[in-house]
Amino acid sequence: MEITGRLVANATVRAVNADKNVTGFRVAVNRRYKSQGEQKEETAFVDCTYWRGENIATYLTKGMIVHLSGFMTAEPWVNKDGEPMASLKFRTDEITMLTKSSKSQSDKNAPKQAGDKNKVVQPSQQFN
Repeated sequence: MEITGRLVANATVRAVNADKNVTGFRVAVNRRYKSQGEQKEETAFVDCTYWRGENIATYLTKGMIVHLSGFMTAEPWVNKDGEPMASLKFRTDEITMLTKSSKSQSDKNAPKQAGDKNKVVQPSQQFN
């Protein structure tokens, strides 16, 4: 499954256990369509996770447009009243940055050499 959308906030990293972190972010995905001859637009807000490394969080900044490949998962949880609940998340396998990250432009630690294996290429960088 693939989606393209705009980040509504900077990505965050949270510890899942002692040796595993997950990057989380939310994407606004627009859908345009015609209904009875009138142009309409809907926006869906999709919560996303990325488990393949937390360094990407530095570059996933509010307003950036990204193209994501992955799949939907249902995550069970218990609310404050003890009731079982579930939420849908998009588990991201690949991230392609379609616009530049404002963070990467100002980050003095961002790699600049072509031979650097951790090179950040903007725009249209793909993480997988």
